[in-house]
Amino acid sequence: MPRLGFACMYRHPHRSLSIKALETIERTFNPRTTTLRWLSGASPEAARAKLFELVQHNLDAQLRLLGYVAALPPMLRMVRLSSDLLPLYSHPGVAPLYRDREFQALMAERFAAIGDLARRADIRLSMHPGQYCVLGSDRPEVVKNSLAEFEYHADMIRMMGFGQRFQDFKCNIHIAGRLGVEGMRQVWPRLSPVARNVITLENDEKTYGVDDCLALADLAPVVLDIHHCWIHEGDYIAPDDPRIARIIDSWRGVRPTMHYSQPPEHLQALGFAAEAKMTIPALLEKVNKRDLYAHSAQMWNDWTNRYALQFVERFDIMFEAKDKNLATQAFYQRYLHS
Repeated sequence: MPRLGFACMYRHPHRSLSIKALETIERTFNPRTTTLRWLSGASPEAARAKLFELVQHNLDAQLRLLGYVAALPPMLRMVRLSSDLLPLYSHPGVAPLYRDREFQALMAERFAAIGDLARRADIRLSMHPGQYCVLGSDRPEVVKNSLAEFEYHADMIRMMGFGQRFQDFKCNIHIAGRLGVEGMRQVWPRLSPVARNVITLENDEKTYGVDDCLALADLAPVVLDIHHCWIHEGDYIAPDDPRIARIIDSWRGVRPTMHYSQPPEHLQALGFAAEAKMTIPALLEKVNKRDLYAHSAQMWNDWTNRYALQFVERFDIMFEAKDKNLATQAFYQRYLHS
């Protein structure tokens, strides 16, 4: 059965409510964070109390989010967890707090509960470390910090009870960095077994495309981002492109995941109709290429949606849209709910 998922944040369906009312509702499902500056400026006692309260809120929020996902139709039981659950976990000035016995007990209990709920409800989980996780950098200090950031995610995944076998959990990054493919090969032995079990590599829109990711398919599965590929190659990858079979093979029998997004809705005001295919040359006559990188709120372009549907029998689809769960559900209701 195919899955459709959304990333990180819950959006309440009743958008006519006041901003304050929406924030109150959504806050219970979504994580909060803090800054190093705030923690450094507070007393040790206040910093510890603040961080503990944030961790407790964030992990409880993820449990509530998974409870919401568990009540959705089985096809919609896929979600990306936030990277901000343990604020500043990999920072050397904050890391000692997380080794405190009370923090350790809280994390062990709540992460185990998250993992148990996901397994009971058959929810497919993932994470996506941010842009500062650059394992292919040519700067040793950046690689060191990036490894710490990825292993932070691996620690959370391990505490959820995942990472014990190949791709029981997806933790996705871009190749990134000046050393690119070769840099990733160099850093690979430094990743923990859990990290190597969960890591996936996604093509980006600027530098490292599908072919670069496939050059590392012997190490990690390839996450096909069809929007990034469209920008990078100048057209959508054909569903029967030979590389699709190689991408599927890289998952070694696990159902592959692809990412799907669209450029913003304001393109309609520039004459790009929802029923028509958007072409890069025509778009660049009216907008800057960088404008195409942004994500839409909803999946507004019907042509692109019907193109994406050609992959649904072979891939689970992670939607990257600003309206999060609402965009995914709208797509499901329009195209797949019978």
